[in-house]
Amino acid sequence: DSGVATRVRLLGFEFVPYSPELRREVLALSEPGAGSVDKICRMNAVLGEWFARAALAVCGKAEVPVAQVDLIGSHGQTVHHLPEPEQVHGVTVRSTLQIGDASLIAQRTGITTVADFRARDMAAGGQGAPLVPLVDYLLFRSTEVGRVMLNLGGIANFTVLPSNCEAGDVFAFDTGPGNMVMDALVQEIRGQDFDRDGEVAAAGRVNYELLESLMTHPFLKLAPPKSTGREAFGRPVVEQVLVWRGRIPDEDLVCTAAAFTAQSVADAVRRFVLPVCPVQEVVVSGGGAQNPILMQMLGTELPGTKVHKMEHLGVPSDAKEAVAFAVLANETVYGNPGNLPRVTGASESVILGGVFPGAGARISVDSQGGMF
Repeated sequence: DSGVATRVRLLGFEFVPYSPELRREVLALSEPGAGSVDKICRMNAVLGEWFARAALAVCGKAEVPVAQVDLIGSHGQTVHHLPEPEQVHGVTVRSTLQIGDASLIAQRTGITTVADFRARDMAAGGQGAPLVPLVDYLLFRSTEVGRVMLNLGGIANFTVLPSNCEAGDVFAFDTGPGNMVMDALVQEIRGQDFDRDGEVAAAGRVNYELLESLMTHPFLKLAPPKSTGREAFGRPVVEQVLVWRGRIPDEDLVCTAAAFTAQSVADAVRRFVLPVCPVQEVVVSGGGAQNPILMQMLGTELPGTKVHKMEHLGVPSDAKEAVAFAVLANETVYGNPGNLPRVTGASESVILGGVFPGAGARISVDSQGGMF
């Protein structure tokens, strides 16, 4: 099935982390001016191999034979995202780059792989993000309550699902930082990849002078549709916080970064959502859902609104993004558009991604438009 008939049953979920060295290299490549063509080219192949291993690992965990898997949806690793139009050599361009060679994934697994989802929306004049809102609409719309489906990855973004909505009623956008600033600070201060269970933030207090300064970031006031990334909320913001190191305790820096995420999300809800749509629930997915301090701050910033983890709707918080791109890959092979123009700013609905056939696959179009 596809479209509004789509139903999902999660058979298995496996988190395969990058090695610490690989993670450092990927983050370094993602910083403006830090990547080089040889390093990005090589990393494209390296991540293709890692993603293929991850796909095989989840097949093993779910006890599903690889030969029974129809397709893989691979978002890839974003190393740069430039969604605003620019004049370059006489042409207007929007550009994005996700790496993780899909040909390698298809070759190593034998499974047809759909990848490079964002570029087609940008070719149609969109921001290339967010793309999960279509999936939110297909799977989590409600006839009874208005929902904000909040994802707290490196960047925070949400989908607004008015009660009893149609696809054209849905809107969504990036709100600003998710875990990105907190993770970078904890790595700098403690040598840890992230603030597990919010322990560092819990030991600190919010510095409201620093928080007020962070909340002046110009992206926060931009009207949607809008998207952002590491180029806006990566090292430049981390350096802005680290200027305060020594003036206040390290734990206060992390606690204030958590408050920055919570307040910027809540500000986006108050500024751009509540004036046009009543909301009864905020449903949180992504790594930030596992941070109890951040969840508590969100609840405080959004009084009168129920703040739940994704498990409330039957999907593990950490699995939400993987489920979303599996659904988008399915929409692609059925020949269905995967973007919502109101959300991304594209001029039209378009079929997303490239299809990389698996072992023995033949691409043909059936009577209902599906590609197999």
